[in-house]
Amino acid sequence: MSRRQGLLATGFGIAGASAMTSLGHAAPGPLTYQVSGLHGEVELIEDRYGVPHLYADSQDDVFLAQGFNAARERLFQIDLWRRRGLGLLSEVLGPDYVEQDRATRLFLYRGDMDAEWARYSDDAQHIATQFVTGINAYLDWLDDHPEQMPEEFDVLDYRPARWDPADVVRIRSHGLTRNLESEVERARVVCAAGVEADLVRQGLQPDHRTVVPDGFDPCALPDDVLEVFDLATQDVEFGDGSVRAVRRDVTTEGSNNWVISGDRTATGRPVLANDPHRAYSAPSLRYIAHLSAPGMDVIGAGEPALPGISIGHNGTVAFGLTIFPMDQEDLYVYELDPADPRRYRYGSGWESMMVLREDVPVRGGPGREVELAFTRHGPVIHVDRQRNLAYAVRTAWLQPGMSPYFGSLAYMRAKNFSEFTRAMRNWGAPTENQVYADVEGNIGWVPGGLAPKRVGYDGLLPVPGDGRYEWDGFYSGDDLPRSYNPDEGFIATANQFNLPAEHQRMGLGYEWTNPFRHQRIVEVLSQQTKHTIRDSELLQNDQLSIPARRIQRLLSGVDSGDADLRRALRLLREWDAVLGADSHAAALFEVWMTRHLGPGFARAVVPKAAKHIDSVDVLVMLEELEAPGRWLPDAAARDRLLLETLRTAYAEVQQLLGRGEATWKWGRLHHSFFGHPASGAFNEVQRARFDVGPLPRGGSAATVNQSSYRVKDFRQSNGPSFRMVLDVGNWDDSVAVNTPGQSGNPFDPHYRDLAERWRKGTYFPLAYSRAAVESTAERRIRLLPA
Repeated sequence: MSRRQGLLATGFGIAGASAMTSLGHAAPGPLTYQVSGLHGEVELIEDRYGVPHLYADSQDDVFLAQGFNAARERLFQIDLWRRRGLGLLSEVLGPDYVEQDRATRLFLYRGDMDAEWARYSDDAQHIATQFVTGINAYLDWLDDHPEQMPEEFDVLDYRPARWDPADVVRIRSHGLTRNLESEVERARVVCAAGVEADLVRQGLQPDHRTVVPDGFDPCALPDDVLEVFDLATQDVEFGDGSVRAVRRDVTTEGSNNWVISGDRTATGRPVLANDPHRAYSAPSLRYIAHLSAPGMDVIGAGEPALPGISIGHNGTVAFGLTIFPMDQEDLYVYELDPADPRRYRYGSGWESMMVLREDVPVRGGPGREVELAFTRHGPVIHVDRQRNLAYAVRTAWLQPGMSPYFGSLAYMRAKNFSEFTRAMRNWGAPTENQVYADVEGNIGWVPGGLAPKRVGYDGLLPVPGDGRYEWDGFYSGDDLPRSYNPDEGFIATANQFNLPAEHQRMGLGYEWTNPFRHQRIVEVLSQQTKHTIRDSELLQNDQLSIPARRIQRLLSGVDSGDADLRRALRLLREWDAVLGADSHAAALFEVWMTRHLGPGFARAVVPKAAKHIDSVDVLVMLEELEAPGRWLPDAAARDRLLLETLRTAYAEVQQLLGRGEATWKWGRLHHSFFGHPASGAFNEVQRARFDVGPLPRGGSAATVNQSSYRVKDFRQSNGPSFRMVLDVGNWDDSVAVNTPGQSGNPFDPHYRDLAERWRKGTYFPLAYSRAAVESTAERRIRLLPA
């Protein structure tokens, strides 16, 4: 017996397909699987943190094993992902979902599949085929072991479906692209109060003044113009024995990353850190895995429904991403032919829509035929019969190569900066800042994304679809800025405006995330010349608020005779501006900022539009408060606004947390919650098993430890569920964390075991070498050819 066979035969941990928990549900599974499609044996070592390390004798087998393992660990999650994305929810959940299925189908990729596959890599189709073969092999195994079916399928009374390779790439509506919703919000503000007023909602960078496009009436925009788009892109909600669709929370989804040259680290090796921010759920959106086969040895995080690794390293090159907020969407408005509402004006005549009719299978009854209408620009999402207008979405989504994150198959195998930039040349979605480091000590920045060339307009408001406002192709990734071994010795991105001057006239986008997280990262990194892995861990968990620090300076010059206001002012002035979960002042500051000062500012400076502004642009507000004159008449008006809103905020915190400041804690209000997508269909016992939280939370949208929350209930809606810090070249000293855990099975210890570690800001070692993997091994699984 070879050493490898001996290791495979050893096996330890949870044993036997028939093993059951004390509650009578299936344990995580057996130690050996017969897997259809494998050519050779694959060894799966699961470490004590739930990370699978897959060792195969070929890349074909390792991608197949990745698909098999994704189904083994996250089957309900990826099955729901597929059904929602393809418009197949009604097939298993009933007629309530027909409209959502119809909406989603409008945004499927329907173009040339050869062109689609070619945009990613030469072997992209083959890899996707291997990956779904692995998923389907697990479904075959479940047919013979029905007792191992995930509980969600029993609760909802349906069974998972087989996959086709095209399913991996045709689905677009799970990805992030922009700025359709902002165009509509801007139009509502413009109708109410003019173009200038919208800067209170969203400042523009570079400095820019938009104009209302000729032929577009912002006051004619229907209230429900985005209803179909929302249906196409939102999550699925279950509840009370029925299913319904709800609009997702509107929050900023961003990320942080940085890369530091060895000249500024304690070891002389680069450090690369990344914490992408997405919506929270249980299980986590991300899944950490290690794929090892001849010619490839890559570890890091990806999305469980996709092959490959999008954030991590391959033993030579490290990579990490944040959103690079380019504008990839436009809303088009069409005049319809009064004699034929399927025709719209284009140029000097009328052009017919393309209309597809598709059957949507419906559980418990006959299928429903739905109509899908498309203009030359994209899917029709609304028809206003009263005004004889139609609305369609033009989105880069529908171009070849736009499957979210699938392009990482190319860059995850790069061996140097040249290969990495070449792989990013065709990157489609989501638009990204990639930071790079390699074992030779080089660091770099490579943004990517399919960027349209707009002709004669800026993309900030809807435009007529009659031919006056078009895209003249797309920029190549080679047209975008890059940085390689900069003099500063580090690179950091946090979705902030980072276009060099020579790229600011390209019209890539004007709506960037406020710079506070980036400013804090640069502030810290600039002061460190011997940066360590621990320093990056601390920075990822940093909760100092730059807006709070700026507000404190304003408070130094105001006072009041009101006793409560004096106490509020003292509390904020003496505070260290850190939004810790246990902080008294943080509770007051955040309630003040989001529920009192922000709305009060909007009412004061743009009263006619205030009801259309869900949240003000904090940077714009701070700049006006610091130097009144553009909207506020003077410093006296500013001080009155500060004091009046602080008074009401202090009173509200007393109501929420009690009259004694000693009892106030920001974490008593602000909390993280990882809800299972089907939680609404569960009973209380099941819900307690599947949902994770609430967990007290510090931070805010403006802190490096990003903690956006719903203002109505302070529930954190998105943030860094996955964090990674890489020691480039000494890979076993790298660390990571994923919350609430790696597994999708609530009976598995790894379903929620990382949540408390994540909350406290601690990490686990990201084992890479075989020796390190062996030292952390908890469970061994053999995947054998069937």
